[in-house]
Amino acid sequence: QASQEELKAAYRRLCMLYHPDKHRDPELKSQAERLFNLVHQAYEVLSDPQTRAIYDIYGRRGLEMEGWEVVERKRTAAEIREEFERLQREREERRLQQRTNPKGTISVGIDATDLFDRYDEEYEDVPGSSFPQIEINKMHISQSIEAPLTSTDTAILSGNLSTQNGNGGGSINLALRRVTSAKGWGELEFGAGDLHGPLFGLKIFRNLTPRCFITTNCALQFSSRGVRPGLTTVLARNLDKNTMGYLQWRWGIQSAMNTSIVRDTKTSHFTVAMQLGIPHSFVMVSYQHKFQDEDQTRVKGSLKAGFFGTIVEYGAERKISRHSVLGASVSVGVPQGVSLKIKLNRASQTYFFPVHLTDQLLPSAVFYATVGPLVIYFAMHRLVIKPYLRAQKERELEKQRESTASDILQKKQEAEAAVRLMQESVRRIIEAEEARMGLIIVNAWYGKFVNDNSRKNEKVKVIDVTVPLQCLVKDSKLILTEASKAGLPGFYDPCVGEEKSLKVLYQFRGVLHQVMAADNEALRIPKQ
Repeated sequence: QASQEELKAAYRRLCMLYHPDKHRDPELKSQAERLFNLVHQAYEVLSDPQTRAIYDIYGRRGLEMEGWEVVERKRTAAEIREEFERLQREREERRLQQRTNPKGTISVGIDATDLFDRYDEEYEDVPGSSFPQIEINKMHISQSIEAPLTSTDTAILSGNLSTQNGNGGGSINLALRRVTSAKGWGELEFGAGDLHGPLFGLKIFRNLTPRCFITTNCALQFSSRGVRPGLTTVLARNLDKNTMGYLQWRWGIQSAMNTSIVRDTKTSHFTVAMQLGIPHSFVMVSYQHKFQDEDQTRVKGSLKAGFFGTIVEYGAERKISRHSVLGASVSVGVPQGVSLKIKLNRASQTYFFPVHLTDQLLPSAVFYATVGPLVIYFAMHRLVIKPYLRAQKERELEKQRESTASDILQKKQEAEAAVRLMQESVRRIIEAEEARMGLIIVNAWYGKFVNDNSRKNEKVKVIDVTVPLQCLVKDSKLILTEASKAGLPGFYDPCVGEEKSLKVLYQFRGVLHQVMAADNEALRIPKQ
């Protein structure tokens, strides 16, 4: 975003600093020539609007490309950007053709009621009766993939298999979706299964206003009993920036009317819903608190009451790796009993394990369902997950360091050469600043600092940048923009891939001050 005037001023300042004629020492003169040429090349590119536009979009690769196959060099900056956007769209369409967006769910229901609801008299004469019987009583597997046909048409293939107590079935569905405009899309669905006959469906989505949309889904299910039609309509509206209101009407096998309000903010998620229908009518309230920590921890609780009884559910979920979220919740209800639900989301795959513990309201079942997962999680996190993630991060950092080692070594040599060339200029700047009681950089360090006791085993990796920072002082001011400081003259990256900061101890008007700024944070001293 720099203007031509700012570019010229920076160019003149760096030319004065690195001009070979200002250095008599043969080694310094050679280093100055190399840096002076780099500055001159940079100014040649940035001072020409055409080459600057090419560099902004494609980087050095665009400037070095022979014949410049991407676009003609004679085009204006606006034409170059337009051409780049066209190429981006083409690349996006090619990426679209390759994307299948797979989604899947595996659910395994476990019956563990024998742990708490045992009747000893039934087991007296049965061999092995001293061990509780835990069995899998139901399973469900579903999977879907998308196949983009064009930029507006997508085919979706999905299937599922379910079994419960030895009986089960499955189905397969094919849906064709077309985006008709920026306001809506339509979808045709065809399905068949061994438990039900053919299915034909139509789904339509439409934005009515910028704050309101409607979804309608109608289906015809063919079976031996005849044709069973179904219709579901959802009307939704933005009540404010964080709140949505929904009205749902469902007609068919299980007719119902449902209304709900969902409020989702940075720190919480709140839902209240009410349904009147056959066979279920209920009222439900749920709240989820989002902690602003690195692991994205969430704690949730809900209350649901209706004709089927009352259920209280509470639980938590936490990110355990870059692509995985682990959650657990305890469900306590009348007459449902106590259940523990464990869920693992790994990318677009979901693994769900509902464990039914007891049909009765037993305090012991509630206690073990609550405390057991917590103890196991913290033990696993400390002994397995944390060491694995630490080792994985180290491997990634080591790989990154190896791939950039030669480049970093060159940057380090350039930075050290620049610091040696700055010495004379810095001496003059300090003399001028001392005369006016201005800004003097006493000490400055850049890199990885360790202030937290929990990270005391980590190694501090910093470089001294006192001279380069003093060289940037102008009229008793130091102004750094929002960009990585590793690119400043006399700087280089001392710890590739790790979090970096800049720590400055400076004197202004005869008083010492200290400031610390993140790598990409803007800095202005003295403070206003």
